[in-house]
Amino acid sequence: MKKIKILILVTRIALGGLFVYAGVQKFIPKPPRPTTEQGVELPDHVVKIKAMIGGLKGTDYFWPQLGVVEIVCGLLLISQLYALLGAVILVPISLNIFFFHLFLEPHDVGELVMTGFYFLVNLALLAYDYPKLKFAFLTK
Repeated sequence: MKKIKILILVTRIALGGLFVYAGVQKFIPKPPRPTTEQGVELPDHVVKIKAMIGGLKGTDYFWPQLGVVEIVCGLLLISQLYALLGAVILVPISLNIFFFHLFLEPHDVGELVMTGFYFLVNLALLAYDYPKLKFAFLTK
């Protein structure tokens, strides 16, 4: 039982650190990419990715908001005291990250496996704390 608690502790810290890092990255400006030559047609999946990310960034509020939520939830996971709250809030975020790669980059198997693993780890953390959550879902 003690080994499982240590594994959960390490998992929370690792997943929390990953989301803190990802959230901070949303606030670091990226250098502009060189423009593609006129007449060069981009692959369909690249056009969809640019449209989606461009739309999220174009609102001027969603991309930074997503970064703040990732940072806060990552810190909640690292804190251990509020790790369950962080894991619950991260479920839709990690699911959408997985779906992004599943539907827009299905050819990149490494990213797909990695993001699927993050989502499953998040679900495993919830499963571990299910006794604390079940009162919210099961009423008598």
